[in-house]
Amino acid sequence: MSGLLALLDDVAGIAKVAAASVDDVMGQAVKAGSKAAGAVIDDAAVTPKYVQGFQPARELPIIWKIARGSLINKLVYLLPAGLLLTNFAPWLIAPLLMLGGAYLCFEGAEKIYHAFFHSGAHKAPVDKTVDDPMHLEEEKVQGAIKTDFILSAEIMTISLAAIPASTFWMEAATLAMVGVLITLVVYGSVALIVKMDDIGLWLAQAGQLGVTRWLGKAIVKAMPVLMKVLSVVGTAAMLWVGGSIIIHGLGEMGWHLPEEVIHNAAVTVAALVPENLRGATEWIATAAMDGVLGVILGLILIPVGTRLITPLWASVFGGKKKSTAH
Repeated sequence: MSGLLALLDDVAGIAKVAAASVDDVMGQAVKAGSKAAGAVIDDAAVTPKYVQGFQPARELPIIWKIARGSLINKLVYLLPAGLLLTNFAPWLIAPLLMLGGAYLCFEGAEKIYHAFFHSGAHKAPVDKTVDDPMHLEEEKVQGAIKTDFILSAEIMTISLAAIPASTFWMEAATLAMVGVLITLVVYGSVALIVKMDDIGLWLAQAGQLGVTRWLGKAIVKAMPVLMKVLSVVGTAAMLWVGGSIIIHGLGEMGWHLPEEVIHNAAVTVAALVPENLRGATEWIATAAMDGVLGVILGLILIPVGTRLITPLWASVFGGKKKSTAH
């Protein structure tokens, strides 16, 4: 009997240690995730544009596909890569992130370029939704997952840097928790945003009170505007994040001049406003200058991407897809 009690006491002790470890992981995950709040907001702003133009019944399935791809990005690829790079090749992190930042700049600038100079050509793909909607949906999902990979890499890297020095497995568990929590927050928010028009329609039709029906109608009317705003914000976010990654990466690699110039300029602008607004003004000025840099770099990369990288990628991978299709 005494042996059984001793065993139960040991089990209880192990359970307490395990519970404490879970609490530590959760606490560290929340703190680390909060450091990446800017990139999280960008991720949430970018994603809704990928479901525009599809039937309402396909919106949540598309978001689920992107969310699943995002989890795979974070847990299968980025988590092991981040831990390995941090422990064995930390000097590689900045260049790899800068490549991702350059991709975001390219994608954001390309959207601006097409909006201003190829608006007619940009409308052509709409006809494909009638002939082959599933193919277009798959293209959109894959494009979203590629963009998510870059944003997720930024989120995971920032989070990893914010995790206190600990054991390898504690860092891994914390980073995994960050990845899961952020994915739930981002894509839960996106799902709510894209379904708000359906919620508004339900309130307008089934509301028992006049104010409820009015609110539902107001939501329905506001959602097209909100989706357009989110599309613009998503593009701006890609440029801002891409530019900031490039600037920060240059600093990490030893060239601090661009970072110092932007910082000094932002401080100068912030000095022009009342003291209680200076922090926000400095942040906005920094983000704006990072975004301008992102546009410039993206426009430079457009001919490189469209005339060199895209044809090369298609020649390497496009033929394989066609051969398997036949």
